[in-house]
Parts: sequence; C-alpha cells; structure tokens
Amino acid sequence: MKILIVDDETEFPDLMHKRLERRGMEVDTADNGTDAVARVEQGAYDAVVLDVKMPGMDGLETLRRIKALRPEVPVVLLTGHASLGAALTGMELGAFDYMLKPVAINELIFKLGEAVRHA
Repeated sequence: MKILIVDDETEFPDLMHKRLERRGMEVDTADNGTDAVARVEQGAYDAVVLDVKMPGMDGLETLRRIKALRPEVPVVLLTGHASLGAALTGMELGAFDYMLKPVAINELIFKLGEAVRHA
C-alpha cells in the first residue's frame, strides 16, 4: 500500500512514516497542500492522510484539488477538536472519513485498510 501523509507539523508525518514503513507500507510525506497536490499529480497513491489545518493551502482546498486530479484516491482527514466542522465539510467534498488527532497507529492502519478496500 502506498500512502501520502500531508501535515505541516514535521513530528507527526516523520513518526507515521517510520511506523507505517515498519508495517510494510510505502510512505511519502508532504508538509503543505501545494506539495501534496504535486505529488498526487506525479504519482499513484492508494490513500492520502491529510491534515485539515495547514498554513497556505488548507486541507479542504488540498482535498478539492486532489479529488479533481484523482477522484478515486481515498482521503482520510486528520483534525483537532476545533476543526471538526471543517472535517465534516471535507466529507461533503469527498473525503473517505476523518480522524481526530492524536491518532493511534493501529486505528490509522485500520482506517487506511478500510479506505483502500472501499476504493
């Protein structure tokens, strides 16, 4: 499974990258929406994990652009409590699901498996 993790906080994507690769997944990271869209445009991903709150292009605009490029790619949104409304808007825009931060690795792996099977 090839996953793209998009989050402007470096600690979370670095940790998830290491943990998911140890479980046999191929993982790329992007620290902003513009980079994420470019990566999706250039390569095929089985799923994208996308933070809602990012400076510059936020998660919702990034989701719109990813879905315009590759509507078949499931996107799992990550949100804090304060941006729950944005996550629900993301669902309306085509996100597969959303998860609250901090997210446990086993829950994320389960959700990614669901997303890929559903796609």
